[in-house]
This record gives sequence, structure tokens and C-alpha cells, in this order.
Amino acid sequence: MPREAELSNNERAFILEALQEDVRLDGRDLESYRNIDISFGDEYGVADVQLGKTRVIARISTSLTAPFPDRKFDGIFTITTELSPMASPAFEVGRPTETETLLSRLLEVALRRSSALSTESLCLLAGSKVWSLTATCHILSHDGNLLDSCCIAVLAALRHYRIPDTTVRGEEVIVHSIEERNPVPLAMLHHPLCVTMALSEGGEKVVVDATAKEQLCCEGEVVVTANKHGELCQIAKLGGVSSDALVLLKCVDVAVVKVKELDAMIAKALEKDATKRDVGGLMAELSAENAR
Repeated sequence: MPREAELSNNERAFILEALQEDVRLDGRDLESYRNIDISFGDEYGVADVQLGKTRVIARISTSLTAPFPDRKFDGIFTITTELSPMASPAFEVGRPTETETLLSRLLEVALRRSSALSTESLCLLAGSKVWSLTATCHILSHDGNLLDSCCIAVLAALRHYRIPDTTVRGEEVIVHSIEERNPVPLAMLHHPLCVTMALSEGGEKVVVDATAKEQLCCEGEVVVTANKHGELCQIAKLGGVSSDALVLLKCVDVAVVKVKELDAMIAKALEKDATKRDVGGLMAELSAENAR
């Protein structure tokens, strides 16, 4: 079975000694992210996120389906991840690793169970027809901190996506094309984001946005999911090292600040994309035409 390339003893000792002195190989301080680049595809709902050398593309797709019998008034929202050998030799096609399983579960809690998306807004005919929305994460390159990269990509794609407008006549649902009506944004209730912090020195030192090499050296991780209003959605402690309560409180404080910064980056990228698409004020003209 393929395995992640292991660090040499010298390389591990060098990284740990540098962290003890609050020094990182790429020159960042312990609470800084690598450069983040967020871009969008030609279609709505495609987000490309690069966090250092880690790259993730998230794509949103929708289809009409019947709701679950016990959730007649709710649409369906699912998140899937695809890790290929192209991203890392430790990944195999068709054989989910522990990393992929953990990544899917954390994203599920962070975005779906926290009710970031209003599933009631996806309902068209109660008990009959709802939108089934799927967010698929394609990991193209892995250099640490996959969770934060995927969370940023999925949230950006959800905020960027436009769902087709519909008309309901009795039991009939008519889906309008983009030529007939402007598609509408999704009903987002809040914007949760994950901040992953690696722990070293017996759980006393906190390292934000660890690279793949730093993750191999550290003894555990803490994942904090929150929105820009400081509301916590999830705290997950991963790894065997124990952590003091004060360290966890510090992690929460750091995460709340970082979430505000990440949310502002996504908003700026969305605004830039909207300006690029709105050539000559065309979207405003079409919106006014629809209103009439």
C-alpha cells in the first residue's frame, strides 16, 4: 500500500528545533497562513483555491430528485472529496485512506451539519421534488492543510454558485434556462470556515497552516470551525498528544481572527469575479428587465 514519504531524522530534528525558536522554513511566523489565491471558473460554482503549494478545485452541481421520506421539506446537500495519486503518492484511486475519511467527516460537520446552507430553500414541491446539491472537492496538489483548503474552496463555490430559477404550476416544476431567467444565489445562513493548527512540544506550541513536512513532525492537531461573527461550529482534537485547556482557548482565539481574514478574502474574490462578469453593467440591465 502506498505511503507518504517519510522525513529523515536530520530533517525532522531541524524542523522541530526551528519551531522551538519560533522559526519556520518558509519564513512565516507561527500564526500566519501561506499565500492564498482564490479564483473562479467560467461556470458558476467552480472555485480554484491555492494555499501555498496545496491546490483544491471545488465544483457545485445540482439535479432534481425526491426528498428523503423523513425530510419532506428539505433539499439534499452532500460533500464529496476526491484524492488522486497526482496530489500525493499516498493516495490511491478507489481506496479511501484515513486522511480522506477524516477530511470528509470534518467538512460534513463544518458545512452541512452547521446549516451553512438552508436546505429548506432547495425544496420545490414538499415530499415530491427538491434540489439535490453536491459539492465535489478535487485535490490536485497536497502540501499540508487539506482541510482548510477544501473548506475555503467549497464555501467560495457555494457563495459563487447560481441555481436555476424555477416556476411551480400545480404538480409541475419548470426549470428556466439562463437565457430565460437569471439564476439565483443560494440561501446561505452563515459562512463557517475551518482553521487547522498543528501542535508540537507536548501540545504547548501552536502552528497555524502547517505544511506537509511540519505536519509529519508535529504531535497532533486542533481544528476550530467558526464564522466571522465568532460563533463556534466545531472543535476537533486530532492526534494522541494531550493539550491544556488554556492552549485550546488560545487556538479558539487565533481561529476567530483568522476566520475573519479568510472570509474577507473570499468576499474580495467574489466581488472581483462579479465585476469581471458584469461587463458594461449588463447584469444590472438584465436584473431590471426581469423586475419589469
